[in-house]
Amino acid sequence: MRASVTTFEFAKVRAMILAAGRGERMRPVSDLLPKALLPAAGKPLIVWILENLAAAGFKEIVINHAHLGNLIETALGDGARFGVHITYSPEAQALETAGGIANALPLIGNQPFVVVNADIFCEFDFKLLKSKAGNFVASGCVAHLVLVDNPDHHRQGDFGLARGKVTLQGQPQLTYSGIGLYHPAAFAGVAPGAKAKLAPLLRAQIEAGKVTGEQFHGLWMDIGTSERLRALDTLLRAKRAG
Repeated sequence: MRASVTTFEFAKVRAMILAAGRGERMRPVSDLLPKALLPAAGKPLIVWILENLAAAGFKEIVINHAHLGNLIETALGDGARFGVHITYSPEAQALETAGGIANALPLIGNQPFVVVNADIFCEFDFKLLKSKAGNFVASGCVAHLVLVDNPDHHRQGDFGLARGKVTLQGQPQLTYSGIGLYHPAAFAGVAPGAKAKLAPLLRAQIEAGKVTGEQFHGLWMDIGTSERLRALDTLLRAKRAG
């Protein structure tokens, strides 16, 4: 499915933060607090992301949630104090990544949109993705992924990258950062309210040659465990003190 470039409106590029994860590896603390609200250097993970998106000029943010999602809404409100407007996409049961995105599409509209996992910390400049959105629409591609060097806990990587296209094979293998630019057409096969994982959907689109990518070399951390959260907290406090 090729989107018409004439339908693209730069100002309407929205961002979605995926915050519906249960945080099993963060238990027992995640039994009482959503993973997205766990603090690093005194600030919830999701707030670091919101502030970065706001600094990049994003005004409309969609956040999905499931486990203890009411606490996310209470903590963030309508987003005004961050300089954004937040719309929430609640899920009675977590719908997995692709399912959560597809379920939120009525809130996102028909423009390309940025997706960010709530359980990462990254100094990526989101303006770079916003600036790519126009050419992205014209290209007929449905996803643009930000890839990073493989962390110690994921040495096998996820995808290759060759001449700007994401590949299923090839070296070096890199890790999907949890940041991407997507067209709604990427989720056309996912019914609203259905559970669906992102990886199989991406692999099919990569095989069809419809996924571009870039490698980010700056600070990125997947905050999937309590140990990594403590490491991030230590790092950010040291940066603040220095």
